[in-house]
Amino acid sequence: MERLTLRVGMPAKNSGRLTRHTRSRKTFLGVAHIRCRRESDGEEGLTVHPSCLPRRALAGVLVTVPMGSFPPSSATAETPFASSVVSYVPGIGAAAAYTNPQAALGSPERMTGDGFSPQAVTPFQPAFLPSEIVSLGMGGSLVLAFDHDVLDDPANPFGLDLIVFGNSFCADAQAPNGVVGSMYSEGGTISVSPDGVSWTTVVGLAADGPLPTLGFRDVTPYSTTPGRVLTDFTRPVDPAQNVEVLVGASWEAINNAYDGSGGGAAIDIGSLGLTSIRFVRVEGNRAFGFSPEIDAVADVAPLAPVADLDGDGVVGAADLGVLLGGWGGSGVGDLNGDGAVDAGDLAILLGSWS
Repeated sequence: MERLTLRVGMPAKNSGRLTRHTRSRKTFLGVAHIRCRRESDGEEGLTVHPSCLPRRALAGVLVTVPMGSFPPSSATAETPFASSVVSYVPGIGAAAAYTNPQAALGSPERMTGDGFSPQAVTPFQPAFLPSEIVSLGMGGSLVLAFDHDVLDDPANPFGLDLIVFGNSFCADAQAPNGVVGSMYSEGGTISVSPDGVSWTTVVGLAADGPLPTLGFRDVTPYSTTPGRVLTDFTRPVDPAQNVEVLVGASWEAINNAYDGSGGGAAIDIGSLGLTSIRFVRVEGNRAFGFSPEIDAVADVAPLAPVADLDGDGVVGAADLGVLLGGWGGSGVGDLNGDGAVDAGDLAILLGSWS
């Protein structure tokens, strides 16, 4: 296995240079010299200049972590949404203008009605254009694929791994105040598969059902302009906040219940006896008059890693600076909770590098 080595010591001449200045109450971090070595081919190692360390840090510390601990670069990063259509068979009653399965790829909609009647997507005004959703019809089916395996990840919020977005919506009991009266859903059966051959059905969860999509956190129920604060389409709503609980909820209560999530029907693939999946199938109901519409499917993102010391959502050079600033102490940077900021914590941080 290829491994990446971090060595605290003096850099070689002509090494690459990364300059980052970070001030804290007690520490000033100066110039860091970075070199990389893959042990399998003997190239240069990753070196942090001693001037970056507080005086109590010891030179010569060597930490080695698997190269596989580092995710791919942004140039090859996976998308959290379905990226390809495997098959689409429109069923009876599928809306004629809504039979483009490509509409279900990528992110769910945040704004709908562009060029016609622009409006922010909320539980009271769902996506509705043919370019935004695909209609299944009675007995129809849609199979989508991710460009990576969606894992049963215990680090995911509420243990949920996959979210399906339709265009269900709520009736407003006190229009235009945005008070949930009831929800309009057209169902749809969800199945998942690791290989596109063996399928497992998700029982008791409608594809075009709970919970209606919310695109922004700072809009009103019937906004016609986008908000500035995006919801997170890779974060599920707390499953305790179901439709029955939300009936009668005010607009403020709905936003509080979603807690930054974009809604959708969320699934724990582990509860299905699976460790990972790559394919999602949605089938239309067999009952006449119901035609589910699908907007997107998403891979749930795990909660922020413990190594995100500066709280910016990624683990990077700024977090390394925070950890090195606490080197030898027992406070910030003690990622493994052993009472000391040392090489063990450094290995955890490097293994979580974004």
